[in-house]
Amino acid sequence: MLTHLLRIILLGSLATFGEGRPWWNLISEDLRLIFSLVLFLVNLIILAIVLHLAGLVVVGKKRALLSDAFIISLLGTILSTAFFLFIPYNLLALALSIIVWLLLIKRLYETSWLKAIAVGILAIIIFLAVTVLLALFFGILDIIFKRFLYFTVLII
Repeated sequence: MLTHLLRIILLGSLATFGEGRPWWNLISEDLRLIFSLVLFLVNLIILAIVLHLAGLVVVGKKRALLSDAFIISLLGTILSTAFFLFIPYNLLALALSIIVWLLLIKRLYETSWLKAIAVGILAIIIFLAVTVLLALFFGILDIIFKRFLYFTVLII
């Protein structure tokens, strides 16, 4: 659930952006750590905003604070990453991560287990919807840009 999203965000930004990726070599070695940290922070902020929006819908404005969402995303990211790094069984790490995410949502949003699950599911839906919309938007922009360049070359 949120753990899968977290694993994509954190491990994707820190671990799998490494040596085997061709674009990684375009970044100078001096800037790779800074790039990874900035990417991690941007992903953390996006996750906090998504959790905040899901919390507003499910638990209400009084209990779903943006600061709580940021704490949930930070602690959840750190703990889930630690689980996946140090527990050799991915299924066990996934189960522990889901429990930790739900526990963090339950405690910081002061809600029940059922509403914590609802916040988690809604956060995933919001994140996927925004991701698809951004992919479509940038895909359309890419097509427009390529056609503009094609017509510019034809004119010249």
